[in-house]
Amino acid sequence: MFYVSMFFQYVAQYMKTRLQYRMDLLVEIFSDLLFQAVNLIFILVVFGHTRLLSGWTQNEIIFIYGFFLVPFALFSSFFNIWDFNDRYIVKGELDRILTRPIHSLFQIILERMELESLFGVITGLAVMFYAGDELGLELTWYDPFVFIIMVLGGALVYAGIFIALASIGFWSDAKTSIMPMMYNIGNYGRYPVNIYNSVIRFVLTWILPFAFVGVYPSAFFLGKKEWYGYAFLTPVIGLIFFLIAIILWNKGIKRYRGAGN
Repeated sequence: MFYVSMFFQYVAQYMKTRLQYRMDLLVEIFSDLLFQAVNLIFILVVFGHTRLLSGWTQNEIIFIYGFFLVPFALFSSFFNIWDFNDRYIVKGELDRILTRPIHSLFQIILERMELESLFGVITGLAVMFYAGDELGLELTWYDPFVFIIMVLGGALVYAGIFIALASIGFWSDAKTSIMPMMYNIGNYGRYPVNIYNSVIRFVLTWILPFAFVGVYPSAFFLGKKEWYGYAFLTPVIGLIFFLIAIILWNKGIKRYRGAGN
């Protein structure tokens, strides 16, 4: 209950801060929506030259993209730690974090959250409903529950990978980071993995499992029965990678000895 209380107190303070600069908040939301629209236009351009992409139709690809936006929005809202190495290790802000009686990662998540990114959930759902209507998909009573589980699993995949990458900073405090490159690799999870060669497909499934954020869980709702096994692994993979990341983080915190001079 203490952590729950702290979470809502941070959210309340965050909202007060952001609403002081409403125009800045609106510009950020508009920028995010514009970025998502550009990605959607790219899909439409691709299908302007072909009817199928490795057996996938335009609306199926759009559905996958819409699904991808939902867990990615959750990740972007609560795990915005792309600058952890530079801000907390190199500049020494982690010393401040460690003086408080609360888990260090939880504090950093709360400090760096960007709740305006949650608008991506609305965009993703809108895209999914549009594509699903075009495809004639029908909802069953259990689909919303499966959807929530799949979304949480996908968000944990992203969170696990990037927390693990941030943890590298405890062993290497260089200012350079592989975070930007990893963000770009994560975008491959928005598309069916069978359009890539076998090596990339293996990496996106088992090494950097971004495919479990978009295409694999989407396959369940699209009725792609040959992909069901991967779809149901989504929450499992998410939990595994997230737990590995927490273990790495805790080991790194024990190794940390301060910013030095």
